[in-house]
Amino acid sequence: MSTCCCHARSAGRFFSFFAQRSRKRYERKGFEASQKQLIAGLEQAGYGDATLLDIGCGVGHLHQTLLERGARSAVGIDLAPRMLAEARNWAERRGLSERVRYIEGDFMALGDIDTADIALLDKVVCCYPDALGLVEKSLAKTKHVYGLTYPRDRWFVRLGVGVIACLLRLMRSDFRSYVHDPEQIERWITDRGFRKRFEGQTAIWLTQVYEKS
Repeated sequence: MSTCCCHARSAGRFFSFFAQRSRKRYERKGFEASQKQLIAGLEQAGYGDATLLDIGCGVGHLHQTLLERGARSAVGIDLAPRMLAEARNWAERRGLSERVRYIEGDFMALGDIDTADIALLDKVVCCYPDALGLVEKSLAKTKHVYGLTYPRDRWFVRLGVGVIACLLRLMRSDFRSYVHDPEQIERWITDRGFRKRFEGQTAIWLTQVYEKS
């Protein structure tokens, strides 16, 4: 079995463990600050009647909220089966089941994914060792707007990622998170014909929204 496959399987198990906690956290507190920034950036770019591709969709609250506010339809992809179970349950509760489709699997290994008006990668780039491959493939599926949130390259962020890696190693998990160079990520995106429309940040997260030129 390849290293990437082991990493994806471990990531699915890791995030499935946090599925109920993610749902309960949203019920108590709503969106995180970085997610609010992402929504603000998408509002500037416009998402009315848009199709959405939410890569690493988790429990689904981001794209479901955009559907309630005017987006047309969504496809949510996630490695974690329990995350998707929560997402399907919430889509049904919110009356959105007919407008959203969920796919379990590693986006990088999936072949038959349609292009969408808007691609969303909320805290997903940090889950892939091959950031360039992820950015290139997701951009290829994006017609108009590309929104993502990923870690800032700061010493304490790298320290935290290192501590988490040690804990995961002790747990014998192959999953790791990564801090990629934001300047390089931005260059990859703009080199493929997108211009930055919005940027926000918290102590840990960098949020950016790009539009196709």
